[in-house]
Amino acid sequence: MAIIAPSLGIDLGTSNTLVYVSKKAILINEPTLLIVSSGPRRTLKAIGSDARALLGRTTGGDLAIRPLQDGTVKEYRMTETILRYFIRKAIGASHIIKPQVFITIPCHVSPVERRVVREAAISAGARKNAVHLIEKPFASALGSGLPVFQPEGSMVVDIGGGTTEVALISTGGMVASRSIKMGGIKMDEAIMEFIKDDYKMLIGDRMAEDLKIDWGSALPVKEDRKVMIRGRDLVTSLPQTAEISSSKIYEALKEPCNMIVQTIINVLEKAPPELSADVLKKGIFLMGGASQLYGMENFIAKQLELPVTIAKNPSVCAAMGLGHLAENPELLAHMGTSNMLQSEEA
Repeated sequence: MAIIAPSLGIDLGTSNTLVYVSKKAILINEPTLLIVSSGPRRTLKAIGSDARALLGRTTGGDLAIRPLQDGTVKEYRMTETILRYFIRKAIGASHIIKPQVFITIPCHVSPVERRVVREAAISAGARKNAVHLIEKPFASALGSGLPVFQPEGSMVVDIGGGTTEVALISTGGMVASRSIKMGGIKMDEAIMEFIKDDYKMLIGDRMAEDLKIDWGSALPVKEDRKVMIRGRDLVTSLPQTAEISSSKIYEALKEPCNMIVQTIINVLEKAPPELSADVLKKGIFLMGGASQLYGMENFIAKQLELPVTIAKNPSVCAAMGLGHLAENPELLAHMGTSNMLQSEEA
């Protein structure tokens, strides 16, 4: 039995959670999702990948729960449950000294929300006084190899499942930042609402996500293609199939993409002149799972007339950044030295 548990980096997202184990690698990448029975005493039926396999296929008395919504904890007990599951799956539960844990949080969370995440992690098995909360865009920038501790500006846009985090980072901290409740899940919902309004048809979360991944685009489509969708007719309540063009999916995603661009503009407007010059030279760095929407980097570049670079592995940047901190905890002393402007929530 190992006495001291290895340090962990937990990228706790609205859609997915990734766990980095110190001196190893990312060992877990599963949905932040639980299936429980309804009623006052909820019984856990599935968690993580097993829960996603049951999504939309459960009995009438079962509930699918995402304990985090828009990047913040909405179900404390379920958050504690899923954290305990991920920690034990990653390192087991037989260590005398519990693990030091680094967890991502959105850059807009309040002190109360920070305390909730910290307490949930401690209850789930993290060592007391060894839970470090790291803003998501900073972790992503560090994990992608940007010079976050140098006196130069790096503009980071992290588009996750629940939020989009935009931050200007320099000398170990965020000079200006903004967080909006717009991400991959909202994009899925936009597709669902569009089909509901235009086709009078209700589709499920997984169908919407598949449409976004396979046919979604931030740019106008050059070649319009027809896609078959399956769902429930809102008039007859019977199962139905319909044909939708890929240009319609683009139309559904236009507003979410425009919101992301406007958020970037809001942060750029706050940037000091010296750091603005750095952004003009280096451009914008795009990260997060939802940043992989087809054409997103070109759309942002066209709207802002700035170079945009998408990270090599955008969905794991934050977890890699946490892993770097877990293996080099002395870097914590160099963080937070330049938070000149308070984070904002839209």
